[in-house]
Amino acid sequence: MRFKFYLFLIFYTLLFLFYPGNNFYFHIFAYHRDLFNKKEVAVKNQKRLVPYLKNPFFQPEVSAQGVYVVDYDSFTPVFQKNPHEKFLPASTVKIITALTALDVYKPDDIITVKKTISDGQLMGLVEGEKITVENLLYGMLIHSGNDAAFVLADNYGYKKFVDLMNKKAKDFKMKNSFFSDPTGLIETNQYTSPFDLALASRKLLENRYLSKIVSIKEITISDIEFKYFHKLNNVNKLLGQITGIGGLKTGYTELAGENLVSFYKKNGYQYLIVILKSEDRFGDTEKIINWLNENIDYIIIN
Repeated sequence: MRFKFYLFLIFYTLLFLFYPGNNFYFHIFAYHRDLFNKKEVAVKNQKRLVPYLKNPFFQPEVSAQGVYVVDYDSFTPVFQKNPHEKFLPASTVKIITALTALDVYKPDDIITVKKTISDGQLMGLVEGEKITVENLLYGMLIHSGNDAAFVLADNYGYKKFVDLMNKKAKDFKMKNSFFSDPTGLIETNQYTSPFDLALASRKLLENRYLSKIVSIKEITISDIEFKYFHKLNNVNKLLGQITGIGGLKTGYTELAGENLVSFYKKNGYQYLIVILKSEDRFGDTEKIINWLNENIDYIIIN
């Protein structure tokens, strides 16, 4: 008898909660499901959604000497280590090189390779080869081809191009950056900071064309006469290995150490992760991603 009474009570409680009349709970769940998505609520009410640390005493242990991890939408930093200290950029300088190239060229412009270089990572350009600016950008951003960066600058006028790179950095308010070449190979009188690279990376991601290129894992491109084919593989081994990684740019020289700028998305939230002078850039980035997943939440503010 008591069992029937409890069964009866449970039935009418459920009926009360989920009856589609003017029931308060029914309306909350059925018509206001967006209240349970903080991002949708913030956008709907024109308010800011900013990250906070669940445990401020829990921080990732990384080998990198320079780190800047920032929420992409609000540009609120969530973890930093020497954010304004100057470091050698190595190939992360190609973020600025790419943005500068789009200021002076159109993607379908055709460049004849007059001369090239043979240092470091190369896409394999050949003197006399005619190739589009678009394919040079692919070679530079995916494969980190130093020859592609050099040809883009050389065809415009090497010194003029580098001057434009520094003007662009100044426009972006990259106060602790100066660039001497478009490849990142020069290791004197050239520097950037984790914070500055985050500024430049945000600008690159705002360009849909470039943001698509940096997210490509591998591709084969050719010159305009289909004589020379270049197989390009992204140097960033986390691309395709960790869900949510969408690029962005690697860098390495012996003096610079291991550099890596990453764009990471999870559950609708987006982050920029800048790693400079690391002993293990991929391992450090993976540690930070795990830390983000465990220790970051969001709050809505006016």
